[in-house]
Amino acid sequence: MLPRIDLGHGAVGAGAAGQEHDRDPRQRLTVSWRLWLVRAVHTAIYLVMVACVFAVLYGGASGARGPWLWLAASLVAAESAVFLGGGLKCPLTALATRYGAGAAGVGDTFLPERLTRHTFKVFGPLIALGYALLAARILG
Repeated sequence: MLPRIDLGHGAVGAGAAGQEHDRDPRQRLTVSWRLWLVRAVHTAIYLVMVACVFAVLYGGASGARGPWLWLAASLVAAESAVFLGGGLKCPLTALATRYGAGAAGVGDTFLPERLTRHTFKVFGPLIALGYALLAARILG
């Protein structure tokens, strides 16, 4: 059986006050499952990207190199391109919102909101610093 996420209200998802989902409980379950899946994938990506940012920062600060550094740097660059291309908004946040995130305190990841609220303010400078240190080591 698929996991059911109780959002604390009768309807989940799009529609006029979610009325289309109130009519068919199977549809609500499908939307709940989709929200759970988006949140799980988004959380996993978030945690991997945090590790990658710190790997780039560590590589730049220590001079350590290896395939892990280039993989991390590539993933951070790809993630940065996605954010820049999406107007500094994560496409998974929009998808999670479509399936009911934001309702009844449900976020777009399984991480606490107080942890993810300042992602850009914290990780933007860390990414820039990591790449700057990396570039200084490579060029210098």
